[in-house]
Amino acid sequence: MASVKGLKKDINNVLGDIIEAVYIVEASNSNNVSKEGEEVIESVISTFEELIAKVNQRKVENRKKHLNSVKDELETKARALVEQVNKLA
Repeated sequence: MASVKGLKKDINNVLGDIIEAVYIVEASNSNNVSKEGEEVIESVISTFEELIAKVNQRKVENRKKHLNSVKDELETKARALVEQVNKLA
């Protein structure tokens, strides 16, 4: 199991990279962020808040299993967000 600190860094880095990808795609298409791009960024931010809240939950029956499920959820949601970014291109 990764440490809590490591998991928080992973969440931050993965979702930060997705936001950066939105800006790169938008910059290659035009000079401003489109409505669709803003929606993806808002989804990333809400996903970040949701996952960090889950990581910070201390009153869970099995902490290790809970953190592993958060890690799996990060992977699933990140894939979905990347698909949304790909649709912007």
